[in-house]
Amino acid sequence: MNRVLYVGWLWVVLGLSPSTASAAGQSAANAIVAIVDDEVITWSDVQQEVEPVIELKLGLLANRRAELEREIQKAQQEAVEILVERKLILQEFKRAGYVLPESLVDDRVRDRLRERWGGDHAAMMRELQAAGMTKERFRQRERERLIVAIMRMRNVPQDLMVSPFKIERYYADNIDKYKVGDQVKLRTIMINKPKEGPADTARKRAEEILAKLSDGVAFGEMASVYSEDTFRAQGGSRGWVELDREHYVQQLDEAIRALKPSEQRGPIETESAFWIVLVEDTKLNHTKPLPEVRDEIEQTLLGQERVRMEKQWIDKLKARSFIRYY
Repeated sequence: MNRVLYVGWLWVVLGLSPSTASAAGQSAANAIVAIVDDEVITWSDVQQEVEPVIELKLGLLANRRAELEREIQKAQQEAVEILVERKLILQEFKRAGYVLPESLVDDRVRDRLRERWGGDHAAMMRELQAAGMTKERFRQRERERLIVAIMRMRNVPQDLMVSPFKIERYYADNIDKYKVGDQVKLRTIMINKPKEGPADTARKRAEEILAKLSDGVAFGEMASVYSEDTFRAQGGSRGWVELDREHYVQQLDEAIRALKPSEQRGPIETESAFWIVLVEDTKLNHTKPLPEVRDEIEQTLLGQERVRMEKQWIDKLKARSFIRYY
């Protein structure tokens, strides 16, 4: 988010005139929002941290001011906590006497240049300048984020284990999560209707595809050549799909429910396209058995344990530091 857009957000949220918002932005940039020992966190720091989130929220909630204000407030509060924790971790890194080789920082900056700007150094500099950030400050920020990542890995074990008992207990306590409705293993071919004019050409193409399928051509082969949806690369395969009238248009839902395994139907006309569908297999309303979801539960519990251990570590850092919020 550039500075003009950010000031525009201030007008919306604070109800200020453009001139007043500009003056408020100038004076607020260096306002202190928190102190961690002898280091300060300013409103400008929070702004830089929260900008990507605010830009997203502006796009999603532009016409819902009250909700937008709540989301921005929440994002700002979270950003302050992120910055406080970052200060604590950086101070712990320094206190422990660790040293970060500058070659690692060089590698990280090169990675960021490649990932975000496609290796275009000029594009990177233009964006940094628009955000009011120097290349040196960008490098320092990446250095700090690298240190934080390394310190988290050192203080939050990555080789944790979850006992079978905990997995079984989680499954029993959250059994409703694993109840699913009727499912089909589905493949589709979609032919879009033209935006304007008659749909005869699209219908004819769908009928020709159906005829080739009836002659024995593999559904996946036809889908990979002719389908116009995002599943084309997978031969039209959508995997296991739970049937739900809230998520499917009626014509497709009814056609899919009427099919038995290995049966296909088409062309099915909807408002924007013609469809050919193949049901490869079916599962009735059931609860996923524990072996099917064991890995998923294990990852959930591992994530929860890492969050718990990280909070415990951060709480210890906070306990021996001076922190004040404004």
